[in-house]
Amino acid sequence: MKVHLCVVGRLKGGAEKTLIDDYLNRYDKMGRGLGLTLGRVVEVEDRKGGGMAAEAELLRRALPCEAFWVMDERGDVMTSPEFAKRLGAQRDLGAGDLALVIGGADGTDPGFRAQASLAISFGKMVWPHMLARVMLSEQLYRAASILSGAPYHRV
Repeated sequence: MKVHLCVVGRLKGGAEKTLIDDYLNRYDKMGRGLGLTLGRVVEVEDRKGGGMAAEAELLRRALPCEAFWVMDERGDVMTSPEFAKRLGAQRDLGAGDLALVIGGADGTDPGFRAQASLAISFGKMVWPHMLARVMLSEQLYRAASILSGAPYHRV
């Protein structure tokens, strides 16, 4: 299953980009043997004037597949093993593709969020957009590690 990232905002060079690239490369290498690969990373412009609705429309058009999960503070809080289990279950259902979506600074449009098959929260704290991208990239690598039985994740 190809996992795509669809995000609002353009990533420039810097520490966050270095971390994201590292974790996504690790995920792709470890995930291949598990039937999990990195698909496209799609960035759409943030629409400060158009708000969440405009960003949602850009995200809808940019989604490389129908199945998507959204990262949103109103979503389900789960452990890393639970995230890995959900990712593995999606793969096992025969899904060829899954998009993971991070909305803009103001969050995700409620109508768009309702169309997602899953909404996931990184907790009750609010995180800067670029750190959310780092955390999602790391959790993908951690999920592949958990599913492969590698020792990266320790309970």
